[in-house]
Amino acid sequence: MTHETKLYRDSRKSLKLLITAAGICILLIGIFLHSVGLFDGLIRIKSAVFAGAILLIMLFLFFKALVELKDKSARIVLNSAHFVGKTTPLSQKFGIGDWDDVSNIGLHKVGGDTLVVVTINNPSKYADRLPKALWNMAYNEQTNELNVMHSSSEIDVNPDGLFELFTSYWQKSKV
Repeated sequence: MTHETKLYRDSRKSLKLLITAAGICILLIGIFLHSVGLFDGLIRIKSAVFAGAILLIMLFLFFKALVELKDKSARIVLNSAHFVGKTTPLSQKFGIGDWDDVSNIGLHKVGGDTLVVVTINNPSKYADRLPKALWNMAYNEQTNELNVMHSSSEIDVNPDGLFELFTSYWQKSKV
């Protein structure tokens, strides 16, 4: 089977995420300016530090997302031999995964997003790909499995459709 599915960025979803991030940044700027006493002359150190730190993080993520908009490559690629994703930092660093190493695929609700979680039963094969922080987040010591998460938040497929695509390719690879 040489059939391959490539899922690209949905510009409407990406624009909606960027507008939401810009709104949060504007709100944080207002909180920061209020905290440093611009409006009432009272300085609130804790809230100024908190708002300033969160604002810097949000601005970094916002500008990073703007730069990534130029990337026209597929966000998720599925074929009979492997899968590749770029929808989460974990899936981006993980790179190519082999269907032979997959033990389970499931849906997991995290905050406002539903993620497709691909469980890998051969984590030692992929140990050198992930930075320590991402490895600790994805690796389950009790079961000796690696959980790689893929999001549908920036592609033109809903979480259930993405789950069905992953499951169908995994099932076809077993045959």
